[in-house]
Amino acid sequence: MKDIEKEGLLNSFLTFKLSNELFAVDVARVIEILEVPKITAVPRSPDYLKGVINLRGNVLPLLDTRVKFKMKETEMTVDTCIVVLEITIEEEVVVLGALVDAVNEVIELSPSDIKPAPSIGSTYHPDFIEGVVRFEEDFIMLLNIGKVFSIDDLNLMTEIVTNNN
Repeated sequence: MKDIEKEGLLNSFLTFKLSNELFAVDVARVIEILEVPKITAVPRSPDYLKGVINLRGNVLPLLDTRVKFKMKETEMTVDTCIVVLEITIEEEVVVLGALVDAVNEVIELSPSDIKPAPSIGSTYHPDFIEGVVRFEEDFIMLLNIGKVFSIDDLNLMTEIVTNNN
């Protein structure tokens, strides 16, 4: 029997909740998870841009992931947190904070666990979802985080960081 983990065929994903749905992102993209600090609003920004926060002296753009996915704005609770992500959009790397309702756990998946995203009836843009996994009693949508945020988002984040440093 093959040892899948030693061959590097297992991938780790951080799972989190938005509303009553579970999502996951490749842990290689996750820098850290933070409690929600004071958020500074950014005037004339898109509705999904919650503002910026101070991350050890650096400006970190903070996105309301629920709004980005056309859900109701995030209500702050004790479980609300920020997933700090490093994403690549058209060969540009940007670090941003994604506001989520709660972080659940890290799960290990093999490529055979991942099923194609449904092509009809999906609430989300098909490019956002890399695949779907049945995990215990739940379905988890694996995000293609580089597609969730566009080059326009990247340009906006770069402009915010430049103007606030």
